[in-house]
Parts: sequence; structure tokens; C-alpha cells
Amino acid sequence: MGGHHVTFELMLPAGRILRTRISHPPNRQTYGPSLWAHILRDQLDIAEGEFWACVQEKKVPQRGSGQSTMPSIPAGVVAQLLSNGVQESEIRQMSRAEAIERLNLIWSQDL
Repeated sequence: MGGHHVTFELMLPAGRILRTRISHPPNRQTYGPSLWAHILRDQLDIAEGEFWACVQEKKVPQRGSGQSTMPSIPAGVVAQLLSNGVQESEIRQMSRAEAIERLNLIWSQDL
């Protein structure tokens, strides 16, 4: 995963995770309306008006009811689990503590 840029994740109350990356294009002129629309729609799942209200007015968009009760698994832990053969579907069922414990077990077996 060395070629990827920094990935940010947001776990929604229903358990869905939104992911977006900070990219640095070779030509900053290439960030056009179609790319911006893609980021808002597919990565952030938000309307442009809601996005700017969040940025400028600190108005948090509605993301469903309730709060997520599980702390999310750090992206680095997920990446390491995936690179060590753990299936994404299995990782989605783990708590943060279970994921870290599993990674520690994997690393201890490699010694």
C-alpha cells in the first residue's frame, strides 16, 4: 500500500464506513467539477451544501440515528490484517480490541 495517499475514515452510526484520500495530482489544475462531485457523492456521501455548512458553520450533517458504540479499528491495523490474509468480511465483525489482538497474534507467530 505504499503508493496510496493518506486515507481518512468515518464510521457512520449504522456501521458503514466512508473513506476518502488526500491526493496530490501532478497538475493541480486537474481538480475539476467532475472530480469534486465524485468525492462528495462517492467518498463523503454528502451534498455540496451540507459539506460547506459543515466546513464554514461547523454544522454536522445528519448521518442516521444513534451513535456508533464501537470505536473504529485504526486504518493501519486494517491494512496489516488484510496484508496478512485476514478477509475484510472477518475484520468488519471484529471490535477494535479484537483486531489489535489478532494482529499481535499474527506478528507473534512470525517470530
